Amino acid sequence: MRLLSVYELWRRFLNIAALTLTGVCAIVVMAPVFIILMYLLINGVRSLNIEFLTSLPKSPGEPGGGMANAIVGSFYMVGLALILSLPVGVGAGVYLAEFGRSRYAHVVRFMADVLNGVPSIVIGVSVWALLVVPMRSFSALAGGVALSFIMTPMIARTTEEMVRAVPNALREASLGLGATYARTMWSVVLPAARGGIVTGVMLALARAFGEAAPLLFTALGNRFWNLFLDRPMANLPTQIYEYAKSPYESWHQQAWAAALVLIIVVLVLNVVARVSTRERYRALR
Repeated sequence: MRLLSVYELWRRFLNIAALTLTGVCAIVVMAPVFIILMYLLINGVRSLNIEFLTSLPKSPGEPGGGMANAIVGSFYMVGLALILSLPVGVGAGVYLAEFGRSRYAHVVRFMADVLNGVPSIVIGVSVWALLVVPMRSFSALAGGVALSFIMTPMIARTTEEMVRAVPNALREASLGLGATYARTMWSVVLPAARGGIVTGVMLALARAFGEAAPLLFTALGNRFWNLFLDRPMANLPTQIYEYAKSPYESWHQQAWAAALVLIIVVLVLNVVARVSTRERYRALR
């Protein structure tokens, strides 16, 4: 009887130890996020105001000014990247899901995984050689293309998984009613997978918003308003980099505010992705 009680105590000890260890690991995972948010809030809120959101940068060392052009430029180039990557990524994902056993599909899947793992600075240098050098100018177009190279494999792989998750019964019912295969994909399969595809797109957008390395080699930056595709364009990541390494305290404060704006955008996109995923699972239930 005594051996049994000792055994039970040992089991309880192991259970408590395992729960404590996993709880500590969870705290360690969350701690960097809270630390980053705390620093951004403490240092960024002071410079985050209407002037910062609506005005152009001022001369070095001069207080005031803002990053309105960089905020608009980031949305502009990410939107351009979305226009370029969404049809290609969704189309490739549908092909991989429906015809994924062919040798060509294996090659496409492998290349998508490789592109997804390529460092963003390598993508930036490649687009610099492909577009910036022939055009002889940094441009918003080159920045959008570089970001689309980052987004496309993420959208393609997410679309593949979501289309595969659609029950075959839906396809068979549509085909049984006389619909063509293309009509079935467009009207039945893709709407059923829409929530998951939206999730992948939101995550790809969140990553694109935070990329600085490819934009340093492609869009570079601009201290003025610009909406032309063939000219350099300001953006938040590169502007944060330039301001953070400067010797001016006012620029340091604006870099904190810009980083806070950037993290808010990324958090909103991630929340939208989570909500889309939750709604999809509720619909499946």
